[in-house]
Amino acid sequence: MTGNAVPPPLAGITVVDFSELLPGPFFTQSLAEMGARVVKIERPPHGDNVRRMGPGVFDAVNRGKQSLLVDLKDEAGRAEVHALIATADIVVESYRPGVMGRLGFDAARLCAEFPQLVYVSLSGYGQEGPWAGLPGHDINYLAAAGVLAVSGVPDGGPAQSFGLPVADLCGAMYALSSTLAALYQRAHTGQGQHLDVALADCALHWMNPRVGAWRESGAVTLEAQREATLVKPAYGAFACRGGRHVSIAALEDHFWARLCDALDLAPYGGDEFRAMKARKDVAVAINGRIAEVLADWEADEVFSLLQRHDVPAAPVVEPSHVSGLPQFAYRDKFEAGSLLPVARYPVAMAGMVPGGLGGAPALDNARD
Repeated sequence: MTGNAVPPPLAGITVVDFSELLPGPFFTQSLAEMGARVVKIERPPHGDNVRRMGPGVFDAVNRGKQSLLVDLKDEAGRAEVHALIATADIVVESYRPGVMGRLGFDAARLCAEFPQLVYVSLSGYGQEGPWAGLPGHDINYLAAAGVLAVSGVPDGGPAQSFGLPVADLCGAMYALSSTLAALYQRAHTGQGQHLDVALADCALHWMNPRVGAWRESGAVTLEAQREATLVKPAYGAFACRGGRHVSIAALEDHFWARLCDALDLAPYGGDEFRAMKARKDVAVAINGRIAEVLADWEADEVFSLLQRHDVPAAPVVEPSHVSGLPQFAYRDKFEAGSLLPVARYPVAMAGMVPGGLGGAPALDNARD
């Protein structure tokens, strides 16, 4: 560092990362983007399974990390990793409960030896409880937390319809925020701690706003909860001429009034539907009327019209076209890349250098 340059937020923080697949690496990728040194511990002969299962995913969530290919069942390998942990601030692991203990790197042992250590365990159901040892993936954790039951389409069964691994990414973000809080707490107390991050628990916490709404409305049956969650008037993605879609979210009464000024939504544009409660009762019909009207419009025309009327709306952008959206281009949100470039950490902070991470480590150059 020279002159008045500001170091990145996590400069000087070292992370030893045993995690594989998605939640742990996505979490430690964020730490790396904030300036931490992340050393990824990989098992021979192939390293993280995602290198083979989904090399594009691996590259996207392991940028800027170092990699150490080491046999943790070998005494010399364990000694090498132990020496690295002695210099670390954070240890991250995502094995099932008990695996790290068998390798000699469990939280109880390491936190006793290195009291300043923040040790993060990411698992499906947590370190304790009757389900702690169960295998699982994103859909299983969403099912257990009640999310899947109220997902899908109104007249269909449960479906993981969001298009993203919600529990995996939700858990990664709780791991990130909790780790940063633990580092802040350590600055005052000098003590680290073990963070038990269960993906199902994290998805469960995200359900609280829905639960609050259901409690208020008395929606105690699954049918009522699905209707309250999945059926909203003037809220959805609507097909336009040519096959493109526009999203509309005119929930509040004043936005609904503006939507009625922009589009002919008769017979629902009168005063009797100015209040949300009245619209809710005919939500399916209102959305049907909006769909009928927009079927004759081009998507760009609809978006331009609704912009002028100050109605919450946005075109439904295909992933291959997102990097060309003027809003994201203006805010410089993507790393360099000609096809589907990856997005940068979304919050700019002093000292962070956009695009400065480089790529993911190659396995044959693991110690570079």
